[in-house]
Amino acid sequence: MTAGPPHDGTPAGEEPGDRGGLRAAFGGLTTRGRSFLAAGAAAVGCSYVLGQEDLLRVGLLLAVLPLACVLVLHRTRHRVTGSRRLTPERVSAGEEAQVHLAVESVSRLPTGPLLLQDRVPYDLGPRPRFVLDRLEPGARRAVSYRVRADLRGRYRLGPLQLRLTDPFGMCEIDRDFGVRQTLTVLPHCAPLPPVPLGGEAAGHGEGRHRAIALAGADDIIPRGYRHGDDLRRVHWRATARLGELMVRREEQPQRAHATVLLDTRGVAYAGAGPESAFEWAVSGAASAAVHLLQRGFSVRLLTDTGADVPGPDGLAGTGHDPLDAAAPLLDALALIDHSRAEDLSGAHAALRDGRTGLLVAFLGELDEEQAESAARLRGRGGTALAFVLDPEIWTGAAAGPGHDARPPRLLREAGWTVLPVGPGDDLSDLWRLAGTGGTREDDGMTAGGRT
Repeated sequence: MTAGPPHDGTPAGEEPGDRGGLRAAFGGLTTRGRSFLAAGAAAVGCSYVLGQEDLLRVGLLLAVLPLACVLVLHRTRHRVTGSRRLTPERVSAGEEAQVHLAVESVSRLPTGPLLLQDRVPYDLGPRPRFVLDRLEPGARRAVSYRVRADLRGRYRLGPLQLRLTDPFGMCEIDRDFGVRQTLTVLPHCAPLPPVPLGGEAAGHGEGRHRAIALAGADDIIPRGYRHGDDLRRVHWRATARLGELMVRREEQPQRAHATVLLDTRGVAYAGAGPESAFEWAVSGAASAAVHLLQRGFSVRLLTDTGADVPGPDGLAGTGHDPLDAAAPLLDALALIDHSRAEDLSGAHAALRDGRTGLLVAFLGELDEEQAESAARLRGRGGTALAFVLDPEIWTGAAAGPGHDARPPRLLREAGWTVLPVGPGDDLSDLWRLAGTGGTREDDGMTAGGRT
């Protein structure tokens, strides 16, 4: 029995789990086979004690039958190949992907009924099983199933597994074949409304697009003529002054810069699983990055440890798929995990390069010292937005008299827009609220519906 398509031709009978030869085959004895073998051994022993030759014959028959089944299955070689195709190979958390399996017989003899099983991680659901009818030489069977993961990450699918059984049900042998594939589950990206966040120009490098037509001739810095330059751009005054052909320098528009800061400290979050505060923060960082890319920002992802994932250039127009442009960021967020850091000093050091631009931070629990450090992350005159996930709210514990409200206040005093986040809060609503400064003065409530 050969395995997989041409690029994966490892015989299934020689997989690492089957290299034990007969020893591995004997491990496939079913309960019925082991019972027959035990009964045969007992009958043979009793025949010697009682001196009954007929009992010896019965014992040998009971013992030989499962042994013969093991030998037959061990030497069985159904030559089949298998392939797998994922559509799509990258999905967001909570979305489904379809797995297409194809099995083809390359043997000269027909096979009997085959039990096909694909190995999938527990998080994707139970292992799918299919019963394939008799396969004639050259016959091909195609089956498919769906998988869904509510938690981001990378999941290995495969290899395919073929279960061989004998007609008496004495032995079952599993043989692996086919290729392995990886399903990447990205964090969920929520669509965000296009709201003004205030001080947006601070997120640009040297400024927005500037019109050369509004500048005087003396304000334009010329450069030397290069082969292929349009002669209509020749700067005659500079040419006459310098004695060589000079052209007007084209001003290149500066792309906006934005930094998405994700607090990954394990001590800053409570709980685990798809509905935990940390997963909300990761999903929020992904949503903010994609949204800012849509608006033309150049985005980079920064964590509390100072780890920096350079973001791709912002989208030039709405015709581009933001998920394609944000692929490096989303792939990094699909695998990101808690850090062992206890403060934000790593992020503070990474932001000293002055490339902060618009700062959007997703923060866990902050004490007063950490809040003071986070407050200094905002550049002078820059716009900074913080989504703070308080563990006391996420664990259902009511904020008692000892609950410290000073950290959010320190951020606000430093010019941050602060929005507390609780379970069930929608990032789209909070993002829209951020355009109003993050508070609702008319009803005395803060973002997320809490005082």
